[in-house]
Parts: sequence; C-alpha cells; structure tokens
Amino acid sequence: MKTWHPERILLAGSMILLLNQPASSQTVTANTRDQIVKAVEEAKPGTTILIAPGTYEGGLHFNGLQGEEGKPIILAALDRKNPPAFKGRNSCFHLTDPAFVELHDLILTDAVGNGLNIDDGGTYDSPAHHIVLRGLTIRDVGPDGNHDGIKLSGLDDFRVENCTIERWGSSGSGIDMVGCHDGKVSGCTFRHRGDTDGSGVQTKGGSKDIVIQRCRFENAGGRSINIGGSTGLAYFRPKVDGYEARNITVEDCTFVGSSAPICFVGVDGATVKYNVFYRPERYAVRILQESRGSQFIPCRNGVFSNNVIAFRSDEIRGASNVGSGTNSDSFEFISNHWFCIDQPERSNRLSLPVKETGGIYGVDPKFVDAAKGDLRLQETSLVRDAGVRPR
Repeated sequence: MKTWHPERILLAGSMILLLNQPASSQTVTANTRDQIVKAVEEAKPGTTILIAPGTYEGGLHFNGLQGEEGKPIILAALDRKNPPAFKGRNSCFHLTDPAFVELHDLILTDAVGNGLNIDDGGTYDSPAHHIVLRGLTIRDVGPDGNHDGIKLSGLDDFRVENCTIERWGSSGSGIDMVGCHDGKVSGCTFRHRGDTDGSGVQTKGGSKDIVIQRCRFENAGGRSINIGGSTGLAYFRPKVDGYEARNITVEDCTFVGSSAPICFVGVDGATVKYNVFYRPERYAVRILQESRGSQFIPCRNGVFSNNVIAFRSDEIRGASNVGSGTNSDSFEFISNHWFCIDQPERSNRLSLPVKETGGIYGVDPKFVDAAKGDLRLQETSLVRDAGVRPR
C-alpha cells in the first residue's frame, strides 16, 4: 500500500505558487494598522501585502505607491472568506498618484467622505494608471451629500471587477469618474436607497473609452448610469475638449428601478446595448446638456440598441426625456423590445426623440422570476437579439 504524504502535496503546491510569481516578488502579512502602513511604505514592485481578518481604522492615505508592469503592488485579504474591514474617517483608503497597484477582497465602510479615493495628485498631465480593484465591498458612505463609494480622478488604464457598492451619499455616486480613460467596470453590483438622487456610475470631466459591462443596478440613485455630467472647467483632464464623456459603452447590464436608468449628459458618442431595464420610475433614457458654453458641443451621437425595457404605465412618464441644448436628432434607437407590464397594448405609446429602427412592442420577454429579481430570459422567450447576452 502506498503511504499518503499530504505535506508533500502542500510543499509542491507552494512551489508552484512561487514559480508563478515574479522572481523579485515578496509576500508580507499584516495584522495591525501600523503593520499595514509599514508594509506599504516598504513595498517594492512585486510585493503582495496580505491583511489579516479584523476591523481596522480607516483614513489610510498612501502617496506615490507604484509597482511596475508585471510586478504590481497588491493589498489583499489574507482570508477571502473573512476579509478585513476598514471603517470610518473621511476616506477609508486614499491613493494619490499610484501606478500598477491592486486592491483585492477588502471591505470599506462608514466613511464620511468617499469610501475609496484614487487620484493623480492634481498633476493632470501625468495620470494615475494601471489600477485593479477586485472583489471590494464598499458601503454606508456619507450618508448625506455628494459622497461617493469610489472616487476616481485622473486615472487611466484601470479595471473595477466584481465589487459590491451599497448606500453611498444621497447625491453622490457609487463610482464617480472625473477625467478617466481606458477603463472597465465589470461584474459589479450597485444598491442604493431608492428615494435619493445621485447615480450608480458617473463618467464625466473628459472621461473617455470606458466600458461598463455585466453589472447590476438596484435602485442605484436617480440616474443609474450618468454618461457625462457637469464638471467645473478646472477639473477636466487633461483639458476641455468639447465633451463631458466620449466613447462610453454600457452592455449586458441589468437595471431595476431608478428615475432614469440611463442619462446621456454632454456626451459625444456613447452606446447602450444588450441590457435589461425593469420598471424604470420616470423615463428609460434622458438626453441632457448641463455643461454650457462655446467650448462644449451639444449632447450627441448616442446609440440605444437591443435592450429590453419592461415598464408599468402607472409608473413611467415616457420612454425618453430630452433637455434643451442637445442634438437629440443625432441619436439612434435600434431593435429595442418595449413591454408594458400592466397594459401590453400600450407598449408602443411611448415617444422617442427620433423614429426607432426595428423596435418590437408588446411581446412579453418572459423573465425567469421578476418578483424575485431574476431578470434572465426564459428559454421560451420570444425575445431574440436583445437583453443581456449569455456568457
């Protein structure tokens, strides 16, 4: 009979992990707030700092934390099933001028300002860059006023993955991006208080080339996604170029509630496609222009296509709302499925700023279980080429 040697398997597994790490990598475990600060201050490119379970005081601010390509500096939970929590202070975490930094599986809670701040330190010509936020839980920020779950200012080449953001400031955003470029927000969940303003995700201040995909928005403020916005001229990055946001894509997301799940605000090109909108409270889409002046073009070139919109006639005011100073004629509405839950015969009585191409009205999308929030389409659904696409 062969002898079982579990210690050899553990040793072999450890060797595989070591072989997969850069030659200069180092792993440090921190059990106290002081140890965390010391580990970060001493971190070199390739360092991983594993933070033990527990509750730590917030207010951690790190300036100039920079890894290298292929050698990021990582702050992560030692135990993903029992992640550490950072609580309170103005911001739980604040990173100024970081590069090649990753945060994994941390809880940030009860900040009075923003849950997490990442910025370029005001050096607009040298943005923060290559940041990964993965598996974070951020909640109970503010609660009143313009306070954000995550505030990103002057950040390029970033990813926000599989995060949960709940209950940010009453007029803030789950994620607020100012002058951010080449980023992706994916697999995240946004839950807010249904009676507040604000937004789930906002991209403004010259933000460009951002993708928001496979996220879920549950009563995520008055505007679940604010594509664009209103930014003071001094805060645009790198400078005002005629738009608040350009080339923003929203795809394969699910929206529940919200006064207006999608708002195009001072946009020069954005696409919203293959999403599900369930019971928007006033409008499905708004087209607005809030930044005024000769340096701004009218909001234009938005595409709203292949979405499923299920609404109630006693809740929604209209399919769209168009403000002054916009170029709504440049928008396209293509192959969307509109279904009035309580009166299907009224599904086509909502007006759009332009005539839709290939719109379908009054066909029940047959959600798996809308009452329980499962808005996937049944296999028997007659809806084709619309709504969230299977993986």
